Order: sequence, then C-alpha cells, then structure tokens
Amino acid sequence: MRGGTVIGGAIALLLAAGSPSAVLAQDALQPYQLVRSLQLIQDRIAGGDHAALPMQAKLLEMIDARMRDANAEDLNEPKNFRALLVYGMSGGNPVTVAAAASRALTDPQSVAIAKGVVAYLNGRPAEAIEMLKPIDPMGVPADIGAFLALVKGSLLATDDPAQALALLDEARLLSPGTLVEEAALRRSVGIAAAQGDAARFALASTQYVASYLYSPYAGQFADAFVSGVMTLHMAISQDKIADITSMMDSEREKVIYLRIARRAAIDGMTELSAFASAKAELGRNGNSNQDDPRTQLYSSLSTMTSASVDEVRAKLGRIDRGKLSESDRALLDAARAVAGEVVAPVKSAARNEAAPAVSAKSDDAKSTAEASADAANADLPPVEGAMPDQPAVAAGGQAKDVPPAASPPPALQPAQPIAATLAAAPVQADAAPVVPASVPATTPDAHDPVDAAVASTRRQLDQIDQLLGAAPR
Repeated sequence: MRGGTVIGGAIALLLAAGSPSAVLAQDALQPYQLVRSLQLIQDRIAGGDHAALPMQAKLLEMIDARMRDANAEDLNEPKNFRALLVYGMSGGNPVTVAAAASRALTDPQSVAIAKGVVAYLNGRPAEAIEMLKPIDPMGVPADIGAFLALVKGSLLATDDPAQALALLDEARLLSPGTLVEEAALRRSVGIAAAQGDAARFALASTQYVASYLYSPYAGQFADAFVSGVMTLHMAISQDKIADITSMMDSEREKVIYLRIARRAAIDGMTELSAFASAKAELGRNGNSNQDDPRTQLYSSLSTMTSASVDEVRAKLGRIDRGKLSESDRALLDAARAVAGEVVAPVKSAARNEAAPAVSAKSDDAKSTAEASADAANADLPPVEGAMPDQPAVAAGGQAKDVPPAASPPPALQPAQPIAATLAAAPVQADAAPVVPASVPATTPDAHDPVDAAVASTRRQLDQIDQLLGAAPR
C-alpha cells in the first residue's frame, strides 16, 4: 500500500476541492505525493470501483496545476521528476509535462524518457520508440519502470509483437494488482490473437477475467476477446472458450456469446455460431435465456443456411420486436424478408412472352446456335441462376430443347433447407460452368424473374451482414 497517511490526506483534499483551503493544501503537497494518490485511485478503478473515476479526473486536474506551478527546485528532486513522468504516462497533459521537464536539471536518461513520453502523448509513435527503445524498464526505478514497459509494449505491438508481449510481462511483474497490470493483460489478449498464439491468448484472457472483470475498461477486453475467438477459432477449442466464460457472471457470459454468435454468422462460421447461440440460450443454473429476443434472433441467423425455411420463419415470427434495439429490429425485418423471398413463387410472365419466339425457331437455326455456343462456352463465366441441363416440357407434353432462360425453374418448396434454395450464389471464376450448351452468352437479365429473385435475395443477405456489423455490442 502506497503511503497511507499522505494518500488519505490527498483524498480528503479531493473531497474539499474548490475551497480556498483546498488550494493552499494542494500547494503544500509535493508532486510525488499527489501522484501516489492518483495511483491508489487507479488501483481501485482497476478492481472495479467505478465511483473512483470522477476522483481520478479531479486528481489529474489538480496534479496538472501543481506541475505547472512546480519550480526547478521541486523538479530537481528525483521523486518529483519521476512523479512527473508517471503523471504523463497516466494520461497527463503533454504540454504540462514538456514545460515542467524543461525546467528540471536531471540526467540524460530521464530527459530521454520525458521526451519519449511527450511524443507518445502527442501521437508521434515513431519518435517515441526512437527515444525509449534503448531504455530498459527493469533498469530504472520500479515506480516508472512499470509504466515505461507498458508504454513501450503498446508502441511495439505492431512492429515487434513478440517484444511487445515480453515488455507487457515486465509491466505486470513490476506492478502487480494495479491498473498497469490490467492494461498490460488487456493489450496482451489482442496481440496474442494477432500473432496466432492461442495458448497465450487463452492464458491472458483467463488471468484478466480472474482479476479485472469489473474494471471500467473491461469492455475493451471483451472486444479483444471476441475478435480473438474469431481469429483463433481453428486453434482454440470450444471447451477452452467455455472455461474462460464460466468465470464471468451470467449476464456478461451471455453478452459475450451473443457477440460471438453474431460475428460468426457474418463470417460464415456455422459451427462456432451454433455453439455460441446455444450457450447464450442455455443460460446458467437452470435460468434459460430462450425468452431473450436477442438470443432468438442470433440463433436464427446461425441456422439460416441449415434449418428449413418453415422453421426459421416460425422462429423469427415469435420474436417480440418491441424488446429489440432499433438496429436489431432492422436486422429482424431483413431476416424475415430473406426467409419470405426464399419461399415466394417465381412469376411466369417471362415464360409466356418467350414461348412463341422459341417455337418459331427452325431446327437448322438451333443447330447453328448450339454449335457456336459450344465453341464459346469454354471461356464464359458461370451464369447466375442457371439450372442443371435438363429438357423442358412443352405445352403439348413433349420434351423440347428449350433454353433455360425461357423456362424458369420450379418454385422452391417451403420444406427445403435455406442452403439448398440459395444454390445460385456466385461461383468461383475458375469453376466449370454448369450451363447448358444452348444458353447464349448473355449477362443476367434484370427483367428475368429468376435473375431478379436471386439478385433481391443476395441484396437482402448483404443487408443482414451490414446490420449485424452495426448492431450494438
């Protein structure tokens, strides 16, 4: 525990902030005493004391004023100069740090740290790395070493992730149980995922949930955890994911699984989406979440390509849209529209218009057209909406060699799985075309009912993806 008497006095000063006596008391305290008080407040915040956030803001304001007024004698004291650096690395004002450091007479290493911190705070990472890279956090006093390791680890996360992880470990070693360790663990989760290190990702996530789940910055951990699960879904087991989330309270666990289910649905990870949706619905201690409209909506999305149309439509129809957010209501509408379009019958107007022209063709003309189509089809891209090559039945009941464009496919049956009804999705460019030789080399016709239905369904699916990405977390 850092200087209990001094810290208690600083907290009392916070409670009396604004009065003339408080201003005099603030001037009487040394900068290092105020910064130690700030660190105590930050440790309480890391432990989940959200009420301490306003105290942190006020104390930063008081420290800023004290550092601006500090004279050279104050700043030549090593404890006060180190306090200035800690203040800067705790989110302080870079203008204040630069001005105060310029008044101090100190060693070159401390000056370099000050310049690096100012560059970091001003958003100049390359300059900050250049100034701080030669300095070993383990070789400076521990009160600034932990913060220095945290800053360097953050700066190197992209260019040298392995070194960044090592520095974040040093930060935790130098300052356990503090906001520094909370930030180091939180950043380690994202770096490990980007590196593809599933073991390190799982370890850092477990340690964070065990110690800092109620930190006001835990939302950033949740972002990194969900993204990491998506990135490492082939390397991290579902059992390990369940082990980590089981350490959370039931509401946080449910939200995590809802977010994973949504992201997995967007990326087409059906198995992961189904797993997360089932865990979100299952709940804990017999308290099922099946009545939560969010779990119903996202679990429906996870089965859009596997369940039958009737099942999906029925589940979507039971969702109480009044309990959803605005963006989720839009998502629900889009999902219902897609399910409705899948079972809608295809209009037959194009067939009636095209039939006379088809019957008027001579056998010689058909043979010529087929021969030219055979020569050209090798280089043609697949035609969207094309059906397998099969004879169409003419009005008189005899089979005729009619181009598929003039004879739309049978209407989709409601009992078919959604995946089967969307067989007209884009095919890879190097795939062999599944187009009859008699089909002319034309692009999809906007007036053709089959092409129009396929295009409409694809637009609805794209809209779902966009809405999923924009839905509240």
